[in-house]
Amino acid sequence: MRILIAGGGITGEALAYWLVRGGHRVTVAERFPALRATGAQVDLRGQGIEAITRMGLLEAVRGKLVDEAGVAFIDATGRARATIMANTSGRGRQTLTSEYEIMRGDLVRILHDAANDAEHLFGRSVDGFTQDGARVVARFSDGSSGEFDLLIGADGQGSRIRRAILPAGADPYWRVGIHMAYWFVPRIASDGNIRDTFMVPGGRQIMRRSHNPAETQVYFVLREASEEASAIHRQPVERQREFWAGRFRDAGWQTARFIDGMESSPFFYSQEVAQVRIGAWSEGRVVLAGDAAHCASPYSGMGVSGGLVGAYVLARAINERPDDLPAALASYEAVLRPFVDRIQGEVKPRLLRLALPTSQRAIDAFRFTTSLACFLHLPDLAARLATEDRGGDWRLPGGVHEDLGVPAGRGEQVERGGE
Repeated sequence: MRILIAGGGITGEALAYWLVRGGHRVTVAERFPALRATGAQVDLRGQGIEAITRMGLLEAVRGKLVDEAGVAFIDATGRARATIMANTSGRGRQTLTSEYEIMRGDLVRILHDAANDAEHLFGRSVDGFTQDGARVVARFSDGSSGEFDLLIGADGQGSRIRRAILPAGADPYWRVGIHMAYWFVPRIASDGNIRDTFMVPGGRQIMRRSHNPAETQVYFVLREASEEASAIHRQPVERQREFWAGRFRDAGWQTARFIDGMESSPFFYSQEVAQVRIGAWSEGRVVLAGDAAHCASPYSGMGVSGGLVGAYVLARAINERPDDLPAALASYEAVLRPFVDRIQGEVKPRLLRLALPTSQRAIDAFRFTTSLACFLHLPDLAARLATEDRGGDWRLPGGVHEDLGVPAGRGEQVERGGE
């Protein structure tokens, strides 16, 4: 088939990899003028590790891992009151830090290199489309158009493709009243390989983690259910910076350093923490994938893994039934929906509120409880003895020598290792 993928991020590049190997002619349209190999730290967990393994890319990922040994909950002096280390035993469940932490840009580059047989159109977005029973006609931002058998919206949490297929006025977002901004500042000598987490009264949290010798990532997290907070993410970046500086200026610890570094950061991103929850993921010859279909939010720990798993399941369904697109898209949703329900269910608003206390008394209670649990090694034991990672006992269809249902003579046989 002639397949157009809107969005050249993690999900889009993973889809291109698998679909090219199914014998399809794949075009990836990315609105940025070059590969968008930017962003903060992401991780792989559970079924996402298996998905990247089946692509033959696990060693490439290992070569770019960030050295983050664990997460510390600190006081205003920077002293660690409790530290939860990563589970590197190879058994059980990942902790707050995954064994596979990697910068988003590095993962995108790895996936893009693996999907280099697909055609890539940079600086071009899909601004609209029409479809009938036989084709999709996509209109691009440069005024051109093209005909395709299938359009896949892999264009993220704010997906334009999703907006086009949902009923007018439909709200796809499930909100939890939490907002987040992150950026980079110069690294200093005290920035180590443990992620620092500092809680501030008023439902505020600051995180610091370092990914290379020169840079440190800063995260401001805010628990606030106001119209201003929800609207700020659509404002100009200068206004976003003013908002976050105003909300955190009195927070203490290293806040002054972080706010000063915000202005000169090469990267800044502000977002509302939300899940995408919609009914059907497809309409005719248009289908959604990754965050466009089922964003689970950063607090699920499965955003990237969910995108990789979804790309695999969708490509497998298409490759198994290339001549019966309705059946392929129905299979995609039937297989993946239980997994999505589980990873979205990992986000529990009541627990999030406990992690973002509004009073100093509640913060002190959280630190004491966490410190006692770490003293008794409870987080480590719970992770190692867990029988399931996030996503539960759901497993990727097929096996390690999965060929994604490509019939003999169509495309390549893909075995572990990608050769």
